[in-house]
Amino acid sequence: MRSTPAGQATALLVGRGRLLEYATLGWNVVGVGILAVLAVTSSSVALVGFGLDSLIEIGASTVVLWELSGTGDARQRRALRLIGIAFIALAVYLAVQSTVALLSNHHASPSIAGIVWTGVTAAVMFALAFGKARTGRALGNPVLVVEGRVTFIDGLLAVAVLGGLALDLFLGWWWADPLAGYVIVYYAAREASHIFRS
Repeated sequence: MRSTPAGQATALLVGRGRLLEYATLGWNVVGVGILAVLAVTSSSVALVGFGLDSLIEIGASTVVLWELSGTGDARQRRALRLIGIAFIALAVYLAVQSTVALLSNHHASPSIAGIVWTGVTAAVMFALAFGKARTGRALGNPVLVVEGRVTFIDGLLAVAVLGGLALDLFLGWWWADPLAGYVIVYYAAREASHIFRS
C-alpha cells in the first residue's frame, strides 16, 4: 500500500525530530564527561550545575525519542511530567549548592576550557532548539516543542555559565560562579512550572 504525500511528510518530520534528538543526545553525553572533568578541576558550582542540566537534557531527549515512537495523549503527559520532575530536582540541588558556595566564600579556579566549552555548546544548543521548535510545530507535537525550549534554555544557561566563568577569570569576581548557578535555578524552576501548568 502506497503512503500518501501527507503521510510521507509526517514520516520525514518524525525522522528529522529523531535526528535532532540523537544529535542533542550525543552532544550532551560527550558534554557530561567533559563537564565532570572541568567541574572537578575548577571546583565550579556553575559547571557542576551545567553538567547536571546536560544530564536532564539527555533524559529529555530520551523521553522525546520514546514519545516519537508512539504518540498518544497519556504518553505525552507522562513524558512532560518526567521532564518537569527532573527540572525541579535540578533547581533544588543547585539552589542549595549555590547558597553553600556563597556563604562559605567558595572560590572556584578560573577555567578557560570551561569558557570555550560553554561557548561552543551555546551555539550548538541554539541551532538544535530552532530545529526542534520548527519540527515540533509542523508535527503538532507538544513534547518536541517543549523539549526544544529545554534545549534553548540549555543554550541560555551555557551563556550564563560562560559569563560567570569569564567574570571570575578576568575580573576576579568569585561570586559570579555561584550566581550563574542561581540563573540555572531560575530557568529550571520556571520551565518546571510551565510544564506542570500546561
